[in-house]
Amino acid sequence: MSNLELKMRDKNVPNSAKKARKSGNIPGVLYGKAINNFMFEVGDLELVHEIASTGEHGIIDVLLNGENHKALIKEVQRDPATNKIIHLDLEELKGKDKIISSVPIHYIGEEYINRRGSVLQKEKDSVKIECSVDSLPKYINLNVGSGTVGAVYKLGDLEVASEISILDDLNSVIAAVSYERKTVSDDMDLAQEEAE
Repeated sequence: MSNLELKMRDKNVPNSAKKARKSGNIPGVLYGKAINNFMFEVGDLELVHEIASTGEHGIIDVLLNGENHKALIKEVQRDPATNKIIHLDLEELKGKDKIISSVPIHYIGEEYINRRGSVLQKEKDSVKIECSVDSLPKYINLNVGSGTVGAVYKLGDLEVASEISILDDLNSVIAAVSYERKTVSDDMDLAQEEAE
């Protein structure tokens, strides 16, 4: 995949972020030890495509002033009404840097719990980890398929590679299996079915 080209955004121009969006670009900032808050804009379609393939917490290759850099996506800001990306924060990565990032938790087997009339109540959808640039996962799986009512899952239950450290409290509850709550309308539907 080709590198994402970051074009310099002039911070002396008033409303430069708004102007970038009007011209089909997304404004952002790249920061790091060697780069002091480089304000940029990047093509909307190229960015959406890149995030679709790497995720909102992944590492991307960027082209800056003709040089290749690796950058960690720190934050993707979206418009609450349209869900379109409106701003991007990147952190430059160097060599074997250790990085801290939030990684999504993928709950595997939730459909088996639902089939048995239970529900999975999720407390967390991501976990904060520290690892080298090369070992950052796109997500971490947690298999909940064999969970029964009353089962509780904690961050300590996540299986991660030895080079990855979980920074959040390992005793934090991330999900629990409980009975499905019936609503008044469910009871009415059931009563109507029995009457027919």
